[in-house]
Amino acid sequence: MKKLLVLVLSLAMVLSLSACGNKETKKSNSDSSKKKFTVGFDAEYPPYGYMDSDTGEYTGFDLELAQAVCDMEGWELVKTPIEWASKDAELNNGNIDCIWNGFTINGKEDKYEWSDPYVNNQQVVVVAKNSGITKLADLKDKYVAAQSASAALQLLQKGGDQEKLGKTFKEIQEFPDYNTAFSELEAGTVDAVAMDVGVAKYQVNNRNNNYVILDENLNSEQYGIGFKKGNTELRDKVNADLKKLYDEGKVDELAKKYGIEDMICLGDK
Repeated sequence: MKKLLVLVLSLAMVLSLSACGNKETKKSNSDSSKKKFTVGFDAEYPPYGYMDSDTGEYTGFDLELAQAVCDMEGWELVKTPIEWASKDAELNNGNIDCIWNGFTINGKEDKYEWSDPYVNNQQVVVVAKNSGITKLADLKDKYVAAQSASAALQLLQKGGDQEKLGKTFKEIQEFPDYNTAFSELEAGTVDAVAMDVGVAKYQVNNRNNNYVILDENLNSEQYGIGFKKGNTELRDKVNADLKKLYDEGKVDELAKKYGIEDMICLGDK
């Protein structure tokens, strides 16, 4: 009798596990059937893309906007952190579908298939509050930091609109990300950081307001989503979804959440 009971219980367990396995297989097949939309982003570029220290998840204005597009299309969002200096290789090799992370259109109009501009941006300079630097001219003979391959760096280097200003610096130092650049500013090894205004505001507000943004900016520009040349089909689909999200108020909702509500330009004529 005991042997029979054991046999019955064993059979029931096998059937139960088999059913669970079938459910998992169905779920897996369902997930794998979803189109994946792979976004390349700088993981240390708040408020556009960064890791939330509380959740350990990547988040930010651009990533939440990308998720909203995926929700509309029924796609699975794949968030792929990239080295900013390697973004073109990642895109052209097919590792990512687009570059979506505070990506400046100006000066690169012909290199990508661009979405419509959605954020107005400025390149600015951040200094320590007690540095005595109050205007761009005060940066003469100073050490200025910028992210590698960034719009700010390109502005200040040869051929950039602020090349003349850049030549007055003691040195322009390149860093892989702005967290590192700010660490150098805190340590006093650089005197200023040239960067995007949205990121600058985030950094200043989260570092006990010991830093200030100079009133004079380096330029004005716009952000867009960059797709590989020739991939107009995906660009057009995402662009149309962005417009719908703007009309529904989702873009403004996210912009307010991340403190950039005064920078949105999607609805501009």
